Amino acid sequence: MYMRIVQINIEPQQIGEVRKLYNQEIIPALQNVQGCYCARLMQSDDHGDELISMTLWDKQEDAQAYEKSGLFQKLHAQVKPFLNASSEWKIQLSEDFTLEFDDNDEEPVVISYPIVEVSNPDICGEESQRMYTRIVSAKIQPGKLEEFKKLYREEILPTLRGVEGCRYAYLTESDKEKNEVFSVTIWNSKKHADDYENSGQFDDLTDRVKHTLSELYQWKMALEKDLGKKLATSADLKVDHYSMVAGKRFY
Repeated sequence: MYMRIVQINIEPQQIGEVRKLYNQEIIPALQNVQGCYCARLMQSDDHGDELISMTLWDKQEDAQAYEKSGLFQKLHAQVKPFLNASSEWKIQLSEDFTLEFDDNDEEPVVISYPIVEVSNPDICGEESQRMYTRIVSAKIQPGKLEEFKKLYREEILPTLRGVEGCRYAYLTESDKEKNEVFSVTIWNSKKHADDYENSGQFDDLTDRVKHTLSELYQWKMALEKDLGKKLATSADLKVDHYSMVAGKRFY
């Protein structure tokens, strides 16, 4: 399985035009490309000018054939008038859950990303305009990464599988920042994700792994206890949210 992600930045007032272009030009074009399972366009709730286009492929060769055919360049040229800047990630999901990225001015740069665990291999699932994506990044103490992975696999994933509206979840590691990890969850709707956050479950899960988080995070927690108030540091867990703009499942 192969996942391809294109991250772009647009003028926020152009979102309607980009949605129209995605529905009328990009989705129909991708639907006829061999091996493409689905396509989704998502907008960041935190940064209104940021969009992510995600496509899922049967195998790497299908995505490569799409790129070499010139169709991607043709579609990209149609999007370009709306862009501020863009970068592209290609992610390969191999049998051992290793991801590979590629990115440069014209083609992506290749980097590696291991996935610790996947809760549901059916990444496309049933398409819904209400679908919602949540990405949590965290920095882990040196020497604590394996313990964190074990806790994620044995405690966090089972909990997320039981949360209403959580479609799937997985954990990846950054190849650029040592001991940095990303937890990705896909939800049936923003309400389901909000309910999860507001229920206190996210805080409870954070408590289970907080002893593995960076030393700066440990210092922050101790200082907060002494001062009796919350502090913001670069070691805080970072949560990004994305809402569905357009999408279609082809198979």
